Amino acid sequence: MAFPSWGGKDFYFLLFNLKNMAISQKYGRTYHYPFSPGTTSDDRIKHDYWEHLQKIPNLIHTEKLDGENNCLSKYGVFARSHAAPTTSAWSESIRRFWQLIKNDLGSLEIFVENLYAIHSIEYRNLEHHFYVFGIRENDRWLGWDETKFYADMIGLPVVPVISTLKTPADQIVFEKDFLALTTSRGTFEPFDIQTQAPATIEGIVTRNAEGYSVNDFADNVFKYVRKGHVKTDQHWTRNWKRAGLINEGGGYVDFK
Repeated sequence: MAFPSWGGKDFYFLLFNLKNMAISQKYGRTYHYPFSPGTTSDDRIKHDYWEHLQKIPNLIHTEKLDGENNCLSKYGVFARSHAAPTTSAWSESIRRFWQLIKNDLGSLEIFVENLYAIHSIEYRNLEHHFYVFGIRENDRWLGWDETKFYADMIGLPVVPVISTLKTPADQIVFEKDFLALTTSRGTFEPFDIQTQAPATIEGIVTRNAEGYSVNDFADNVFKYVRKGHVKTDQHWTRNWKRAGLINEGGGYVDFK
C-alpha cells in the first residue's frame, strides 16, 4: 500500500490536530443573568433571558456548588479539557468509581460537581464528594427526572434543588424572588476559606426541567454567581486539601 508523501509542516499539523481533538464535547458555556454580580471579563451575559424563560413551561433552580466540573463517559473522566481524561490527584476517587460503571454508560455522559478538593468555599455538611447536575445523551440534554433516575442508578446524588416554578409572568417579581433565594446559607453549610466566616451560597443555576438539544443549551440554562465568590488563584492545586464528609466511612465514592 502506498502512503501519501507529506511535507514536514503537513505532518506536524496533523499531529497537532490529533493531539487536540476532543473525545467528547465540553460542557456548554452557561450565560449569566444580567443581575448576576459575580461576572468576570471572560463571562457572557444573557441580556434577553426573559424572552427565553417565557418559552419554558417548567423551571428548576439548583444550588451552584464550588467544585470542578467532571464528566464521566465510556471514554473516561474528564475535567476542563475533553481532549484526554483527567489525571489529577483530586479526581482519583471518582476515577476508581468510574471503573465500576464505565461499561454501563453507553452513550450517557454524566456531569458532576467534584467537591473532593476544597476551592474557595469549605463545605462542612457534605454527605458526598460528587453531585450530578446534568446528563447528556448524544446531542440532547436529559430532563431533570431522567437525570435523577440515572444518577440514582449509578449511586450518585444530584445537586440540591432550591425551588421549582412554572413560566414566570412578571419579570420584576421573578427577579425579586430570585434575589431573595441568593441570601441562603445553602445545603452544605459553606464557609469562606480565608475568613472562616459562614458564607451564603455561591450561586444559583436555573435550567429547563425538560430535555433540550445540545445546540439550545444557552437558551435553557442560566446562572447567578455572587460577587467575590472566587478566593483561590491558579495555584490552589499545589496545596489542595480534601473536603471532609459528615459520615466518613459511609457509602460514598472515596473507598479508602
